[in-house]
Amino acid sequence: MARDDDSSTGGIDVSSGHAELLADADRPGGWLLLVDRVRQSYVDLNHPTYLDLEYVQHLADIVDALPPGELAVTHIGGGAFCFPRYLAATRPGSPQIVFEPDERLTEFIRARLPFARNARVRVRPQGGQEGVAALKTASADVIVLDAFLGARVPAELTTAEFVDEVARVLRPGGTYVANLADGPPLTYLRRVVATIATRLPNVLLVSDPAVLKGRRYGNVVLAASTVELPLPSVRRSAAAAMFPVQVLTGTELTRFVGQAKPLTDADSLRSAEPPGETWRAGEY
Repeated sequence: MARDDDSSTGGIDVSSGHAELLADADRPGGWLLLVDRVRQSYVDLNHPTYLDLEYVQHLADIVDALPPGELAVTHIGGGAFCFPRYLAATRPGSPQIVFEPDERLTEFIRARLPFARNARVRVRPQGGQEGVAALKTASADVIVLDAFLGARVPAELTTAEFVDEVARVLRPGGTYVANLADGPPLTYLRRVVATIATRLPNVLLVSDPAVLKGRRYGNVVLAASTVELPLPSVRRSAAAAMFPVQVLTGTELTRFVGQAKPLTDADSLRSAEPPGETWRAGEY
């Protein structure tokens, strides 16, 4: 586990807050990125397939279940580039684009945690809305949304207009995966699912059952496509997880969404505010 002590590269102020990398006392090569004391990303330079954060493992379980071979992947949100590093190792040769608007954060991470030489990762200093709009139609097999500002998903990245752009950029049968966050009464999550289902009707959610039942705040991973998702494989991964994991889809997901209205640019929401200081790392 990453430790809050002197094993740090020293923090810097970036566009999104105060960033710091903390060394992992238990894993040589392991680093935890904090921005304003919020855990953003964990990277093991020696073992890029090691995923410390539970939601990243859920992302990996979904993408791992897709057909083998190279994938053209677009990432919205960079952080310490944990998931692009994972895919560079598990899907070698895959071309990846990362939209990360915080150039100082990118410089900070790349100077201290460089990419492997064979990683085909291009980082563009653009926000997700602007970046995706500029991409060619049918140019990505997978689009990954993992973008937070002030520990909340920016409102413009979950509207119907943005989902229209995501659907345009995905190749036929492509997959959209998103790391979201919400807490009771899950209004935001229900509306995001309702929004995405208008264009990508096959949707599933993966999370802690307590989060999906509205008992506490937490991360929820969403996958969506115009074609059937690899549900059996995702369920097997959930059943094998160290901690309880629920997969919500089909009629259960329809009941969960209920009468929630899709989000639009004129009626958008940021993800819920995290519950106070419990969401932050301790003082260091």
